[in-house]
Amino acid sequence: MAISRALLLSTVLVVLSGPAVAQDTPHVTWHDDGTVTLKSDPEYGMEIKTTKEELGSLFGPGQKPFEGETVTILSLDSGPKGGISGPIYMFRPIWEELTGAKLNIALTPISELYTKTFLDLRNGTGEYDAIIVGAFFYGDLIAGKYILPVDEWKKSGEYPKWDYDVMPPALRNIYTWDNVGYGVLSDADGQILYYRRDLLTDPTHQAAFKTEYGYDMPAPPKTLQQLRDIAKYFNGKNFDSNDAEPDSGAVLHLKVREQGLYHFTTLATSFAMTPGDKLDRTHNVYWFDPVDMKPLINSPGHVKALEFLKELAAFGPPAQVSWSLGEAWDFFLRGKAVFNFSYGDVGALAQDPERSKIRGKLGSAALPASDTYWDMEQKTFVTVKEPRQVGNVTGGSWHGVVSSLGQSPEAAYSLLSLMAIKPSQKFLATIGWDGVDPGYSYQWLEPTGEAKLTDYTESALKWDPQDVKEYLDAYHSNYNAKTMLPYMRITGTQEYYDALDSNLSAAMSGSKTPQQALDDTAVAWDQITDRLGRDQQLKNYQAAIGWKGE
Repeated sequence: MAISRALLLSTVLVVLSGPAVAQDTPHVTWHDDGTVTLKSDPEYGMEIKTTKEELGSLFGPGQKPFEGETVTILSLDSGPKGGISGPIYMFRPIWEELTGAKLNIALTPISELYTKTFLDLRNGTGEYDAIIVGAFFYGDLIAGKYILPVDEWKKSGEYPKWDYDVMPPALRNIYTWDNVGYGVLSDADGQILYYRRDLLTDPTHQAAFKTEYGYDMPAPPKTLQQLRDIAKYFNGKNFDSNDAEPDSGAVLHLKVREQGLYHFTTLATSFAMTPGDKLDRTHNVYWFDPVDMKPLINSPGHVKALEFLKELAAFGPPAQVSWSLGEAWDFFLRGKAVFNFSYGDVGALAQDPERSKIRGKLGSAALPASDTYWDMEQKTFVTVKEPRQVGNVTGGSWHGVVSSLGQSPEAAYSLLSLMAIKPSQKFLATIGWDGVDPGYSYQWLEPTGEAKLTDYTESALKWDPQDVKEYLDAYHSNYNAKTMLPYMRITGTQEYYDALDSNLSAAMSGSKTPQQALDDTAVAWDQITDRLGRDQQLKNYQAAIGWKGE
């Protein structure tokens, strides 16, 4: 689930503890044939089948391997039936019954999760045994040796079984560090394009668009420039029959210290990255020069991307400058905009009749690329007839790690791994509200993956067949793109992001030009790098992007 990144703020923590609510029937049922039924409390509606082998040798009838222990897990707070925190509540009574242990769920606002995490770790408190982190925490987590590797636990056969091999390389990279596993499989974040399939394929609109722009309206658009033209064409028209207000070409979530940062970083990839067959100083780099840590964020390609983002934002509601994720999503789900590029949550929420008016009308595609990009080697803009796709893993990809300071690391890992087994993740990918977005081979439809269409169409959400096909195809294409946006996960990532975010907000509001905003960002980034130590930061950055030298 994509949620806003953590801010450096003071926190208020809520801790909910105690045993699960008693039920007439058990949460775990062992069958003679070796299968096991795991059943959540009724409000979650989860009943999945697994096997004794998949649950690992520690778990079995009456075994209670961690009886008397208490595990505390820290998570962002979306509530007992909200994104990321909700599944922990769902699995708590099951895990407590399997282990004999108790689970405390410590919650803090997402805006304060980073601060709360590192307050505990840097002070050596060890209050939490497991922590739900965003992948961009890793630079600081690894540098401080604050989390434990999980590979040996995985290999032991004692714990619930899951595997990194179901992940595409782009996702696996942000769950691991230097080929060592630290994160336990859960969420998969990336941004794709959502569009109104019914409107872009409507013959009347197609004819009018061709008359105005001189080319056939593609569904979906193949370039960002086509997306802009289509957004401009629809903007101000009343295609929403639910009210008389004019509708928008696109909607974004641009609230400062929320998601505007991620809109920009995703969009800018195809403007600012020079494609190539290898990673070197001028090809497939985005954030910093991998030789000297000079910021690239104010390159001509990045500036053109920010200019484009401002242009696209003009075809959306003025209020979006202060909207976070949910507000922008709801505007799109109500049928008030033609385009939104965002996270996997949108595709699932569009199937919810209580929140969406566009079920059966939702088109999805990998985000189109710009037809013009800045060539870092030639120092000029290049226009191409066939733009290359650039994939991304933008967002948190929220998942559990085991604290090196906790009192019950093995028990904590057993909880995270229970939520990571295939039956758990297949279920979580279908229900919509939980924030755990698809990204794994058994979640893709046959023949690309292992899932059947009925896994989605006969789930509680009863997905529209065409909606889910396009949705899963778009994400599979995004995560397996030849060119990928490198993920920022170095020491101080939070500070770099904050400096960029503030300047982006100034550019979108008009108080700075795009060039000035990104020049100011580059100055701030150099100051952060020098304060943290340029040589060490360069090593961190090279390790994070897989730099092998020229």
